[in-house]
Order: sequence, then C-alpha cells, then structure tokens
Amino acid sequence: MSITGTTVTHHQRWIELEGADNTRDLGGLPAGGGRTRFGRLLRAGTLQDLTTADVTHLTEALGVRTVVDLRLADEAAREGSALSGIPAVRYFSLPLSSTGKIRPDIVADGAEMNIVGHYIALLEGSATNIVTAARIFADDLRTPAIFHCAAGKDRTGVLAAVVLDAVGVGREAIIADYALTGQRMKQISTRLLRLATYRDMQALSRGIKGAATAEEESMAAFLDELHGRYGSGAGYLTAHGMTGVELGALRRALVKF
Repeated sequence: MSITGTTVTHHQRWIELEGADNTRDLGGLPAGGGRTRFGRLLRAGTLQDLTTADVTHLTEALGVRTVVDLRLADEAAREGSALSGIPAVRYFSLPLSSTGKIRPDIVADGAEMNIVGHYIALLEGSATNIVTAARIFADDLRTPAIFHCAAGKDRTGVLAAVVLDAVGVGREAIIADYALTGQRMKQISTRLLRLATYRDMQALSRGIKGAATAEEESMAAFLDELHGRYGSGAGYLTAHGMTGVELGALRRALVKF
C-alpha cells in the first residue's frame, strides 16, 4: 500500500527492532510540493526493551542523536529507557498530559474511549512541551531524533500530527501514518501488558475501541479540531510561542523540495 500522492510504500518506513514494535521513519510523506526527509524524524513506542543490537542500529546505523520522551515523569522513571544515559544521545523528557489532570497513554476502562477528546486534551494541556519538541526537531544539530510514548499511538500521534501538519504534509498522509500503528497493535499490547505500569489497563487487555485501536476516523476528527481551533499545525505552534523564523527552520529541517 502506498500513501496517496507518493510512491513511498509503508514497508519502507518501518524500522524493525527486536525490542520495540512501533518504530517508523516519518520520511517520504508529500509536503507542499516536496517530501519529508528520511532519516530526520522517527516515531516509536516504548524503548525500554531495546536490545544492544537495536541500540547500535538506532545510534550508529541511523545516527539518532536525540530522544524526546513523551511519557509522564513517574511513568518514565518506573519503566526506564534503553537510550537514556548514552553519551552520544541527548535525552529530553517532555511529557504530554491532558488538560486539568495527569493521565497515562491508555485509560483503564469504558466500552469505548473518546479518543478524539483525549487528543484534544493532550493538545491543549501540553502546548509548552509540544513547541519545545518542534524546536528540537528544527535544529540540525539535534537530528536525527526519535520521539515516543508507551504505545507510540496517542501522545506520539498528537505530536506527529501537529508537526507534520505544520510543515505542510497533507491530511491523507497524516491520517495514513497514524493508522499504520493499527498493523502492530497486537504486538504493542502484548509488550505493554508485560510491564508494571500498563499491565492492569483493561482498555488495552480488552481491546477497547479508541484505546487499543488506531482508526483513520480518529485522526481525521483530531485534524478537524486542530484546524478549527488554530487553522493548522503551524497556527497552533505560533499561537503558543514559536516564531515564524523557527517555523521556517522546522520546514527546512524536515522537508526536501
């Protein structure tokens, strides 16, 4: 399957690692007459189970210089990261949390999760850290960068959508990228349910819609909200302090024309 408007296939973007199930390159996506650059920005789920070979592949073969961890501070402290403490890699803790309350990536129960409402709450509750992440991605000295949460779907998906939209990636490509996580949800759930922080999350174990799925309509609705509130991802970033010069640097860093 190929993303509309480009011949780059999904399988070319997956990065296969033994200790992580949802890692892919955000390169090759159509963006306003150009394409996003390969080898600049990677998205992922939890990285705590990476093997030595995985770490070597990311840091040496792919040249990862920066990790942006979107997990809550106590969540990250409990579960750890295989890429923290490596001298050649800078580690940034930039948690995304909902407006008015701190809650993890996946809620515990309910027949169906209001995932779009959750994404909006993350968007409105985490503006400072989203802008900080975008500034990191704009800095050529800090890329290639990898950003992640637990599943690599919700907090990671919100940040990916904002940044990709801000640099001109088309709506269909953003939605298709988000939905790719659905191909790996079984493996993602199996891994997370082995870990102390996530093992009691019923939404994950029961496969609750929204929490344990990655449906195109969820991201489509989120993008509608993003555009309705801010006009675009770029509008969101500038509304929360990113300058036009910084936004231009982000586009140059991530898009090749």
